[in-house]
Amino acid sequence: MRTEGAPLPSVSRAAVSALDAWLPEFDVRRRHELEVAAPPERALAAVLGTPAGCDRLTRVLLSLRGMRGASLPLERFLVDSGFDVLERTPTTFVVGVSGRPWRPSGRLAPFTQARPGTVQMLADLRAEPLSRGRSRLSTETRVAAADEDGRRAFRRYWRVVGPLSALIRRRWLAAAARSIAAANRSVAPVSADR
Repeated sequence: MRTEGAPLPSVSRAAVSALDAWLPEFDVRRRHELEVAAPPERALAAVLGTPAGCDRLTRVLLSLRGMRGASLPLERFLVDSGFDVLERTPTTFVVGVSGRPWRPSGRLAPFTQARPGTVQMLADLRAEPLSRGRSRLSTETRVAAADEDGRRAFRRYWRVVGPLSALIRRRWLAAAARSIAAANRSVAPVSADR
């Protein structure tokens, strides 16, 4: 699994341009990825179908943040949490929102309606083809402040929440990988030798 800080692996131009189209300049960026034994369409479907609270720790972290619906599939959870679906293809899912997430009652607004003192938050889940029917499953988060007040407030918030957000996203990818592996085992060919 790769995270922010290391050079990025080869990422398709289409995947990067989808993010760049919505938020080409940003203050914070985090990316996580892993390789799965499934074609891209199946890999993305697996992660979007993963429960948002895919394990006990993730459920606790979402609950502490006041987010409801941890039993929902991830795609529905994000939409029900107020994120706008900005792009949806068989291999890419991009969502965004604006607001003041550092405030417990920080109301979320549509991605395109950032106000002074707020940030725009963009996240994607995507699957890119690799050789032998495998895919690179990844998630990237980008955040851009509307102004310096928003930037300062977000940076304080992100010092605490950023590592926990990264942990949740990595656990979503790992849960999808486990689901794919289990599905692969259940359809493995049975030997005709008896």
